[in-house]
Amino acid sequence: MSPSNLLFTSSPHVHGGDSIPRIMQTVIWALVPAILLSVWIFGWPALLVIVITTLAAVATEYMMARIRCRPAPLGDLSAALTGLLLALTLPPHSPWWICVAGGFFAILLGKQVYGGLGYNMFNPALIARVFLLVSFPVELTTWPQPSGLMSPQALSFGDALSLIFSGHLPPGGVVDAISSATPLGQYHIGLSMGKTVQDVLGGAYAFDHLKAATGFIAGSLGETSAVLLALGGLYLLAKRIITWHIPLSMLAGCLVPATIFWLLDGTRYPDPIFHLVTGGLVMGVFFMATDMVTSPVTPLGQILFGAGCGLLTYIIRTWGGYPEGVSFAIVIMNAVVPLLDQYTRPVVYGKAKKNA
Repeated sequence: MSPSNLLFTSSPHVHGGDSIPRIMQTVIWALVPAILLSVWIFGWPALLVIVITTLAAVATEYMMARIRCRPAPLGDLSAALTGLLLALTLPPHSPWWICVAGGFFAILLGKQVYGGLGYNMFNPALIARVFLLVSFPVELTTWPQPSGLMSPQALSFGDALSLIFSGHLPPGGVVDAISSATPLGQYHIGLSMGKTVQDVLGGAYAFDHLKAATGFIAGSLGETSAVLLALGGLYLLAKRIITWHIPLSMLAGCLVPATIFWLLDGTRYPDPIFHLVTGGLVMGVFFMATDMVTSPVTPLGQILFGAGCGLLTYIIRTWGGYPEGVSFAIVIMNAVVPLLDQYTRPVVYGKAKKNA
């Protein structure tokens, strides 16, 4: 064969069949059961929050593409997934302007200022969640009790529109009557007052591990059903969209210290299952920390990254100023990713190790 007939290209030489739209679509499918249950539990307002936030993220992506005179990459579904994930970190009755501001911030300052998809340093959905939480703490910490889409207390679609877009409940409704503290918030307040775990989570509050695991508690949409979110995560593992390194190490990073402190003083520190089924730990483990762009590429780096996310989550939940720490923990560890990639980089085949 003449050398002129050979084609010389750089690696990779074999295509695995994956594509950005396929990966994003698979992640969205994995979220669908938890999304449907969250709408069932919190009703029409939850659906409006999801739709508005997703549309805001997609519209911002389109607007930025037009400003930069580039084709709008809406077909890769990355903007839609970012908006969807952000919506799941919000309270079910978030006002429309919170949804729009969050979607706008996630795409503009979470992704586009870095150059677009693949160049961002922080998880766009989580950096927007952190921005909203520190800027609008009241709106981001107002939690309605689950009322059920078909329950007598559920809002009609028209009432939901009025609540989301005007901020007012229908005649006869009282905001305080449907608001409640999340289990993590309840524990955080009680701990600061020197109360025991039983005093805070028992009695009238009557925390139930099973109800928390299935999602029938007050909280953000992404706190709905740790069980369904875990099943979605297992689906991603089976489809090889993610690997076990970050989920397992992040769970261990949070649950191991939780177990140690619980064994040392069970009256002050709740059991590890409490941390597993409350807040956004399961969602962060499978859907946030595993973001391909903002997590390490080496297996050892991923394990260290996940362990750091889990440990920071437990520290913030127990001694921090906010009851939930998943968002802050992952964003902080996102900043460490370049360092982890540098120091866990494997030796190139054919080269000797420095200490050999």
